[in-house]
Amino acid sequence: MLVEIGTGADATRTQILHLAAEQNLLASVMDSGSGGHVISVGGSLEGDIASLPGVLRVQMKHRPFAMASLDARPRSTVTVGDVVIGGQKPVMIAGPCSVEGREVLIDQARQAQAAGADLLRGGAFKPRTSPYSFQGHGELGLQMLADAREITGLPVVTEVMEPDQVELVSSYADMLQVGSRNMANFSLLKACGRSDKPVLLKRGFSATLEEFLMSAEYIMAHGNQNVVLCERGIRTSDAAFRFNLDLNIVPGVRAVSHLPIIVDPSHGTGRRELVHRMALAGIAAGADGLAIEVHPDPDNALSDGMQTITPAELSRIVRRVAALSDVLAATEGELLDVMPFARLGATA
Repeated sequence: MLVEIGTGADATRTQILHLAAEQNLLASVMDSGSGGHVISVGGSLEGDIASLPGVLRVQMKHRPFAMASLDARPRSTVTVGDVVIGGQKPVMIAGPCSVEGREVLIDQARQAQAAGADLLRGGAFKPRTSPYSFQGHGELGLQMLADAREITGLPVVTEVMEPDQVELVSSYADMLQVGSRNMANFSLLKACGRSDKPVLLKRGFSATLEEFLMSAEYIMAHGNQNVVLCERGIRTSDAAFRFNLDLNIVPGVRAVSHLPIIVDPSHGTGRRELVHRMALAGIAAGADGLAIEVHPDPDNALSDGMQTITPAELSRIVRRVAALSDVLAATEGELLDVMPFARLGATA
């Protein structure tokens, strides 16, 4: 059930949470977007909740991803450092796939920033298909990312792979990334939910829209409301592409969820010559930003060089994204109207 309470109804909020605890029901609180709060309870509370002081509505039927749903609140934003994701301006997350070295990373961060990056990405821990591939520098890589942030001012986004890494990575990063392979790692999602750092949640490469949002729900239900979704491509039978960028998911998410969503055209295609056009397509589909792998010398990158672009190419993308965003803003009512998805209808 969802319970919305108005501004100042702190006693009622405490009472509802207490009732949920007494009845052994998971409950979590988030901002309503209008000054009050929404409480999601994993079941039906006994008693006349609607009559409590400050209760604005009680909703018994809603989507299974209750807190991530538009049933809970209007469109939300997530702030990482001083960067707002989900606002008027598309956000650019850029950097190398893997942290390769301190001075190299600082130079890469400077070049990405000059090209228009708002946040710096880079892997300190790398999940690789082959056990013999470069696995990242671990905590030393996290220190390098923190040094790059200190010099450039760019907030840092980096992947966390295991629940017991969350505290360590949170001590260095501004945003935790949950990778595609870990979208259904529920222990990791719960641990991220207990963190105070925003989370970038990547879609599993065979996950449905509902499964994607239910993973976000795990994080939110355990206390962390600052979740940004990321489409990074799905696996198909076409061997010409590493993955296929499924842009259906962008307007699909926007039709049913208040969470921001960005697009990763690097992993979504696996081919650097496709990144530019698919980045623009992602923005046209309604994405709130892009995550792009950038390296001054992609052919000699330690990982994912085939899908990595240069800072010069990033600069061209940034300019064209800005122009496209202006066009979309001027024609918002004509181009971006979306209808709710009936198949993701309310459930008890």
